[in-house]
Amino acid sequence: MKNLPIGIQSFEKLRQGNYLYVDKTKEIHRLITSGQVYFLSRPRRFGKSLLVSTLESIFSGQKELFKGLWIEDKMDWAQLNHPVIRIDFGKTANRSPEELVDSLTDFLRITAEAYQINFISSQLPGRFAELIEKLHQTTGQQVVVLIDEYDKAIIDNMLNPEVQEANKNILHDFYQVLKATDEHLCFVFLTGVSKFSGMSIFSGLNNLNDITLTDDFAGICGYTQQELEDNFGERLHDLANLFGVSNQALLDKIRYWYDGYSWDGSTFIYNPFSTLSFFSAKRFDNYWFRTGTPTFLIEILKKNNQIEPILEPLIVNPSAFDSFNPQAISEIPLLFQTGYLTIKHREMNFGEPTYTIGLSNSEVKESLLQYLLSAYSYYPVEQEQALIRGMQKQLLAHDVGEFEKSLREMLAYIPYQLHIGQEKYYHSLLLLWLKLLGFDVSGEVSTNKGRIDAVWKLPEHTIIAEVKYQVKKQALPKLLDAAIKQIREKHYAERFDAGVETRHATSLLAIAFAGKEIGCRMENL
Repeated sequence: MKNLPIGIQSFEKLRQGNYLYVDKTKEIHRLITSGQVYFLSRPRRFGKSLLVSTLESIFSGQKELFKGLWIEDKMDWAQLNHPVIRIDFGKTANRSPEELVDSLTDFLRITAEAYQINFISSQLPGRFAELIEKLHQTTGQQVVVLIDEYDKAIIDNMLNPEVQEANKNILHDFYQVLKATDEHLCFVFLTGVSKFSGMSIFSGLNNLNDITLTDDFAGICGYTQQELEDNFGERLHDLANLFGVSNQALLDKIRYWYDGYSWDGSTFIYNPFSTLSFFSAKRFDNYWFRTGTPTFLIEILKKNNQIEPILEPLIVNPSAFDSFNPQAISEIPLLFQTGYLTIKHREMNFGEPTYTIGLSNSEVKESLLQYLLSAYSYYPVEQEQALIRGMQKQLLAHDVGEFEKSLREMLAYIPYQLHIGQEKYYHSLLLLWLKLLGFDVSGEVSTNKGRIDAVWKLPEHTIIAEVKYQVKKQALPKLLDAAIKQIREKHYAERFDAGVETRHATSLLAIAFAGKEIGCRMENL
């Protein structure tokens, strides 16, 4: 078996080192033969850097690296010897505008020295333009510009608006060079996590083709189901034997954990980093999330207290996740572009698409909920699983006293001065917790009588919950009375009674917060 290319971003190293390569050259050939200036947004650790490296090897004419791949006999390799300017923002320093300028200057200098080019200009944009023009003149070949993680200098400073703004201005001037030097360019490809609005970074690139949601390139990064089965067949067989399950049972579990990413609603993709890590470690785990979920994402979700997009699927139009503005961040484009939400389904109505979006897979769901809950409650994320298992048993056994103790344990970690006197804060915290319990939680379920806070549905049992909050401590019993009364008087259970057998039980769960005190009550319908 070939080696697993975990962390390998160099196409040349991958091909020369007997590493497994899932052949994407058919899509790449379509890319380079159908246009010239592209932008692609994909989440981190999704193979963007390997794609950029593969493009570099193609345009450099390294035919020997493509032996046995789809593209091997599809290119006129004798004509492919373009000078390539490849800029990887993952290797730049960007905590100040001065660091960013110095890093980009070094990238340009290294390329210039390789072609024995001396700069006349002292400014960064001028040097970029000078390098492109002189490379074309000295080699007789138009230039290829490949820019990986174009937005890193912005994303890394989401919590530092002053540096972010300065970096944005630097990048704006830098990228405008691509417009001014168009006659010297053969191909331009930019990748990033996000596409920002209100930034004007690409304002001059009116020929930029954003292929993020394009059907033709939906599978250009990551693994499709067929690619997984074709390229990992021997490993799948070995692991199925190791786990004592059938190949199909193993495939179903891998799909549950790591599949589910889509940018067109029909082509579903496995996370390549998590998939490779699973085959290497031979155990299911949250690999991708642990590689660096941005702090700003958790903080923004908590600050805005908008957790609905991660609780249940939403139907949106294209503008909902086309771009986001760092100065006025909306949760949906942020979660979509960073890979936590994905397109579950696309429907066309008279040529206009609407999208159903939701959490990508089990790895994303469990990890995001755990870290977000920890941000709300300050409860240590590494201790959550033990408490979750205990609370599952308590609910199923109707052990309200122990369930109440568990809730107290969770809230005990919130610093006193940070307790927020708003019901929606505790409502969000509770919904996150209950979602992690493994039940089918539906926040704010609508009925013809009102809106239910949360519902857990089991094969033979339904639990309907109502959450109440009040500042005064002495109000706790009254809040519990009011919660139970609301569920009964508004007949919330009617929505779940139809068609169920008589053995199906329905329970009412009231949870009340009065100041820092917590109370629970559970009754049968």
